Amino acid sequence: MQEPDSTLFPLDHLALRGDPSATALISRDRVLSYADLDQRVGALAAVLQAKGLKAGDRVASWLPKTVEACLMPLAAARAGLIHVPVNPALRKAQVEHILADSGASLLLTSETRASLIDPTICPIWDEQDAMAADAANGFVGASSGDPQALAAILYTSGSTGRPKGVMLSHANLWLGAVSVATYLGIEPQDRVLGVLPLSFDYGQNQLLSSWYAGAAVAPLDYLSARDVIKAVDRHGITTLAGVPPLWVQLLDANWPEAAAASLTRLTNSGGALTPTLIKAMRQTFPKARIFPMYGLTEAFRSTYLDPDLVDTHPTSVGTAIPFAEVLIVRADGSACAPGEPGELVHAGPLVAQGYWQDEERTAQRFKPAPPHSHYGGMAGWSGDKAVMDADGLISFIGRDDEMIKSSGNRISPTEIEEAAERSGVVRESVAIGVPDDRLGQAILLVAVGKGNDPEPKLRDWFRSELPAFMHPRDVIWCDELPRNPNGKLDRAALRQEFAA
Repeated sequence: MQEPDSTLFPLDHLALRGDPSATALISRDRVLSYADLDQRVGALAAVLQAKGLKAGDRVASWLPKTVEACLMPLAAARAGLIHVPVNPALRKAQVEHILADSGASLLLTSETRASLIDPTICPIWDEQDAMAADAANGFVGASSGDPQALAAILYTSGSTGRPKGVMLSHANLWLGAVSVATYLGIEPQDRVLGVLPLSFDYGQNQLLSSWYAGAAVAPLDYLSARDVIKAVDRHGITTLAGVPPLWVQLLDANWPEAAAASLTRLTNSGGALTPTLIKAMRQTFPKARIFPMYGLTEAFRSTYLDPDLVDTHPTSVGTAIPFAEVLIVRADGSACAPGEPGELVHAGPLVAQGYWQDEERTAQRFKPAPPHSHYGGMAGWSGDKAVMDADGLISFIGRDDEMIKSSGNRISPTEIEEAAERSGVVRESVAIGVPDDRLGQAILLVAVGKGNDPEPKLRDWFRSELPAFMHPRDVIWCDELPRNPNGKLDRAALRQEFAA
């Protein structure tokens, strides 16, 4: 791979990347060229400045994937402000916490949504007013601010405790766009379908990396897998990103041959792709290259697996993406040997600036890089357990706080879940440790089944596939598993319900 350009610009310069006449954004009711994109970004930035906001103020948006919601990351940057995207799936208490915690000076939202929250928290900017912004009545040209300045605060969606705001600079977001566009090989003729929330770093990056590459992106709010299929077919989509629960839904649906064949690039993050899922993706999308990826908001994307290695290394998350350094270290910070599990540490310019107004949690997660780091500086200590093989390929084991400790054994939930899926009678599952007087923790599997009476078949499968200490003591069957607002399986909610 050719080394990507590391020259830094303020984030709003992404509006200038494509051919002015080429399509940049495909909305439900509007199509914007790159010339339109720059004009709309400049007009929105002018309205923001006219409202008396000063450099460094926070402006939040709480909307579905409207044109204005998609342009706010660039418009806020052009106006010298810090953008705080709020997931539209969040409820009153969570939204009010984010607005109050960030000290938002303005919230862009709809009249209906505005009526749901305390009006004294911050002023409201009605989306109808934003839609009416016209460059003829005010336009702000490309900015020239410091790329290291704060550009966005993305709030993570934990189920326990209040969301915490991850601080991202222009440089973080710009280099993230460069990196992803480079290793995915996105080109101007590509069309990217954006199904993930724009408040999720993976979802927002679909906009930014597409615009860096001069490609077109089509944001989509969907209710069912059928909505996604129709959008792929309608827009000739070449690139689709998802998280494992979404892939399960999409692979259960019926795909027209032409729609499936238009997809040449599939990417995954937010959880591991199992060998069973990969096989199904190969069968459904025969022309697509599959990119398994790993990352976390505090350090953006960290690794990707070369599609040519997916079949031979299906459980690996690959190697570091451009501008990222990924280290596997022992508790003392020294480098683990190949095959030796350790903590996954992220270094380099993609690492975030810490948590907004939270020095205590910042100090826990953001610490000096290990001495052998190439980049040095501040690193993101993930708390995730991983292992690197002799070829430098990384495999994710699990978060330390998710590991199951039973009879003196440390058991990866992922290993149990993958075995359950291979049985053929489980659609998806989550393994958690529950208190047990004799074992310390026993294994509970919460699963969505296939067919009639799947449990006897699953028990037989576990006996043939896994050692006895890894067998679930109990299996709870349900129609669906809980998901957090980003579409990931909500493991924390299940642990809170069953392991307390």
